[in-house]
Amino acid sequence: MRENRLRTLWAEGKAAVNGWLAIPNSFSAETMAHQGWDTLTIDLQHGMVDYQAMVGMLQAISTTPTVPVVRVPWLEAGILMKTLDAGAYGVICPMINSRQDAQNLVAWTHYAPRGTRSFGPVRALLYGGPDYAEHANDTIVSFAMIETRQALDNLDDILSVEGLDAIYIGPSDLSLALGCKPVFDDVEPLVSQAIDHILERAKAHGLRAGIHNGRTDIALGRIAKGFDFVTVSSDARLMAAGAQETLARMRAGHEAPPAADPAAGY
Repeated sequence: MRENRLRTLWAEGKAAVNGWLAIPNSFSAETMAHQGWDTLTIDLQHGMVDYQAMVGMLQAISTTPTVPVVRVPWLEAGILMKTLDAGAYGVICPMINSRQDAQNLVAWTHYAPRGTRSFGPVRALLYGGPDYAEHANDTIVSFAMIETRQALDNLDDILSVEGLDAIYIGPSDLSLALGCKPVFDDVEPLVSQAIDHILERAKAHGLRAGIHNGRTDIALGRIAKGFDFVTVSSDARLMAAGAQETLARMRAGHEAPPAADPAAGY
């Protein structure tokens, strides 16, 4: 079976730099993948992406070594299993609030005897290889999003679920849950304390920890703190930022910056 380079990076003691895909288009996904991201996450929860668009985007990412990850819309068996059958090598599941939620996530992303995932890896066999079924349980990465007060109250119960690989923090929802302004980066002290607490408990349980970011300086600081997986912006935000910079330079009377070299990496 094709290796999951995300697991390889972690085994080497490195953090993964993750890009985010909200635009439902295979060409934009392919362009992002060719920039050298370690992983790319297709967002089915808040992006504009539906299932069929996701399949085309997974195929586009497959033209590169970038690891395909999908954030599913919700904790629901059908979409988790179909996402994995389509070839995702990692899933991020929002709003995991209890031990039972975490147990369901693990069950629905693992084949028996570890779980209850139904067998039918139609495209996953093409992407992962003919021995996919033998190794999928040890290859796929399952992230539980920790982003509510209830999840904080049940944190150790969630993190102790056998088979869970990692957690992923959504700072905006966590901020809202704690009565603060929803932001990715410059979070309020109460949210910063909660993020540090989640990270510490995840490490204590032997789990990997990921977090959403909007700026590279914040992402680098969180890697230094011990995060193993950091998202830096999204295709839509990067496109908007690049367009704004080009227009600003043009209106200031300067030559527009050169187009990005597709081989230059992130």
